[in-house]
Amino acid sequence: MKIQVQNCTDCNNFCTIEELKGLAKSITVKVISENAWGSGIILKRQEQIYTIVTNQHVLDTQNKFYLIQTPDGNFYEANQIDHEGFQGNDLALLQFRSTDYIYTVASLGNSHTLAEGDKIFAAGFPILEKPQDTEFLFTRGKVSILSDKPLEKGYQIGYTNLIKKGMSGGPLLNIYGQVIGINGMHAYPLWGNPFLLILIPI
Repeated sequence: MKIQVQNCTDCNNFCTIEELKGLAKSITVKVISENAWGSGIILKRQEQIYTIVTNQHVLDTQNKFYLIQTPDGNFYEANQIDHEGFQGNDLALLQFRSTDYIYTVASLGNSHTLAEGDKIFAAGFPILEKPQDTEFLFTRGKVSILSDKPLEKGYQIGYTNLIKKGMSGGPLLNIYGQVIGINGMHAYPLWGNPFLLILIPI
């Protein structure tokens, strides 16, 4: 039986906060490696094969065995695939096969249209500090810095959203529900702000 987790349609105008949160949850997966995890975005579907984009640092472990946990709680083994366009950037691709379920694929926006002060929304699966902590986190913020040139590993745009460990690789959405970037890591701060990574077209 095939089940659509959520219809993937961009909002006609501005999305409501609840619409954005629901959309973010439907396209965000947990990327599990060894004893830790990060987040990822369902980028593409080709028949039964799904492609996930995440940060390369999420996959930098000795054990190259990865699991994807989809929004409905199912687990799938995943393999990393190479992409020449990602060289030098903190980006990576994984693929998994789903024969029984159909998942929502992200709609991509244009990060070059962003301006300082624009509202953006971040999502991901933070590492749990306490058992009662929320597993999926959706936060609001705005663009705070626009760099003319990419910094190390491709980081370029600063934003004010709350980002916790484990949310690396999760989506940054604009007010229309389109993915315009990827949560980065705190190892590349500028004036204390986290960074999003410009999404490279695939």
